[in-house]
Amino acid sequence: MISRLLLLLSLWVCCAPLQAQAQSSFEIAVKSKGTPDIPGLNIVWLTPWGRVELAREWQNIVVHQSEGPPGSALPNAWKQWEKPDRRGATIWVETDGTVYWSIVEFAVPRHVRDGNRKDNKYIDNGPTFGQVTDSNSIGVEFVGNYPNVRKPPTPAQITAWRMLVRVLQTRYNIPGERVYAHNWIDYKDRRYCEGCELAKIAREQSQIAAAALEKRNAQ
Repeated sequence: MISRLLLLLSLWVCCAPLQAQAQSSFEIAVKSKGTPDIPGLNIVWLTPWGRVELAREWQNIVVHQSEGPPGSALPNAWKQWEKPDRRGATIWVETDGTVYWSIVEFAVPRHVRDGNRKDNKYIDNGPTFGQVTDSNSIGVEFVGNYPNVRKPPTPAQITAWRMLVRVLQTRYNIPGERVYAHNWIDYKDRRYCEGCELAKIAREQSQIAAAALEKRNAQ
């Protein structure tokens, strides 16, 4: 599964003719409404997509780790569905890589602290302090780091994330530099860096895609 997804991603960033064709079908899928089948992702739709132009204008993606045990993604997603503005996230990812889309795209769960970090410990917090908020940031929760909060995301979660973040960036036109780990923008648990590994993966993936595109354009 991992090798197949990496092949898809390499074709996306490296092969111009194939990319043009793949991007077209990919964009059609991720800009659609309903419950599209997206290769490389196992999405369980508790709530289907609406028309993308009616979605909230998300400007950021914030990656969370819920400190919940394996098996807790679906129960938490249902709780989110029942009360969309509760603390949580729009999207929940299980340890086996299953993605649960819980609520409508204009709902605003409580998942950040209005970007209250300003110590520049992980990134430059000038653009984030007081500016990365619940209302402009779509949240993704990864479960499984309980009882050991330092337990990293599973390989299946990382594989799913590589495609999921590409879906979110394409659907909502969010650049790679606006993918944040929760610890990067808010003061959080000092025991570990919440979401940091996943946010780094997303940014590196975006940088590779941008470099490949620049190289092709220069030829």
